[in-house]
Amino acid sequence: MTRSINKFLAVLVALTCLNVSCTDNFEEININPNLIEKISPGTLLNPTIYEVASFNATRSNAFTFDLMQVALPFPSASGGVHRYDIGENAGNSTWNTYYRWLANVKEMQAAAVAAEDPNYEAIALTLNAWLYSLLTDSFGDVPMEEASRGDEKIFYPAFNTQQEVYTKILADLERANSLYDLSRGMVYGTDILYGSNVGNWQRFTNSLRLRLLLRVSKRSEMNAEARMAEIVNNPGANPVFSSNEEGAILKITGIPPLILPWGRAVDFRTGRAASAFFIDNLNTLEDPRRTKFFGEATSTDGQTKVGYKGIPSGFDSNNAQFDFSPSSPNIALVTAPMVAVLMSYAEVEFIKAELAQKSIVDTDAQLHYEKGVKAAIAQWGAEVPANYFENPAAAYDGTLERIMLQKYLALYFTDYQQWFEYRRTGLPVLPKTAGMMNNQQVPVRFRYPSNVQQMNKENYKAAVERMGGDDINTKVWWEK
Repeated sequence: MTRSINKFLAVLVALTCLNVSCTDNFEEININPNLIEKISPGTLLNPTIYEVASFNATRSNAFTFDLMQVALPFPSASGGVHRYDIGENAGNSTWNTYYRWLANVKEMQAAAVAAEDPNYEAIALTLNAWLYSLLTDSFGDVPMEEASRGDEKIFYPAFNTQQEVYTKILADLERANSLYDLSRGMVYGTDILYGSNVGNWQRFTNSLRLRLLLRVSKRSEMNAEARMAEIVNNPGANPVFSSNEEGAILKITGIPPLILPWGRAVDFRTGRAASAFFIDNLNTLEDPRRTKFFGEATSTDGQTKVGYKGIPSGFDSNNAQFDFSPSSPNIALVTAPMVAVLMSYAEVEFIKAELAQKSIVDTDAQLHYEKGVKAAIAQWGAEVPANYFENPAAAYDGTLERIMLQKYLALYFTDYQQWFEYRRTGLPVLPKTAGMMNNQQVPVRFRYPSNVQQMNKENYKAAVERMGGDDINTKVWWEK
């Protein structure tokens, strides 16, 4: 919009000059009093948090839910993400949205450096790492070093390898942790995520470091295990989330400018059904999140409730095979006030549980597992039953499979994290159906947008050759 206003003003002034002589006060005439001449480090913080968190919430529902057997469209005659029918342009909005806000984060960081404000610089580094991790885990190699540099006439940026991206963002997070000054506070307004609590921003930074180090832990060159152990074993220097209140969860009030991501909340529920895999696991666990996430299924006449029941993802096109109307998503989840999850405390506890289970850290895996489960349930306003872990399906059994099933449930509504973690571990094991396409394989990435293929052809080709193809089944670096 700003560009359009400037163009309009430029044309207006040019037309004026055709009728009257332009004088030395041209620059004064061309000033738009409504534009901010200089941004502060805080100017772009809230818009970035809100826009990306809102976008991620909608993508959780539109893509991750379908791919990871949480929910699916119903009825669904053919195709669809739940059948692994992934269109060429499925990742376009992801690419465009993240790069748009990465450009703003770059400006925020430059402003923070100019203002010599270490806290805003640390936050900018954290947001940059968060966005680039989402971007590279979705596509693989992506432009980073030369991205967002159109003002320097770099219009065709080279792609960085995913290893280069991860090396950079992990180093940035480590630097961010060292920059925070708790005595200084945040002077450029109140941020919408943490209310300007610098300590919680630092916890987000280090919690994100744990997430990303775990993501690349198969790659021995990253020395991830030792680096994660250092964070966990020295919480004084590397504080992470220790409660739900510290988690990076945005509260969206529905009051402008914090409007709901869904124009109509009913669209979240209409034409959607619970996946049998997700809801059957909640049923087996007798999990109190059922009522928070879904409504009860009904008989086909819509009169009688028949409990929480879903339908198989990738089912064949015959809707008449079901003698009930399946559970549908709970509209309360997207009704004001609602939350958008950037990263939860529960996720940190599950990371610690996995590290302990693999003897990377010398702590109690069961303790972290149970803390993670309790936090994940409480996060959605449900009460943990006193006998929850007496259920054999819920009790910690010493396996990674048990940890990852509960982590999968805990990552509900957290952008693409269920998908990323499935690709890292192959867990939980998702059922296959005859109706699934792509040889019944879960896709592992988005294709690059067609405009990138056309407009940045040489750099695109180099990246694709290096990665081994631009295909939904081309594994990214940390999966190999």
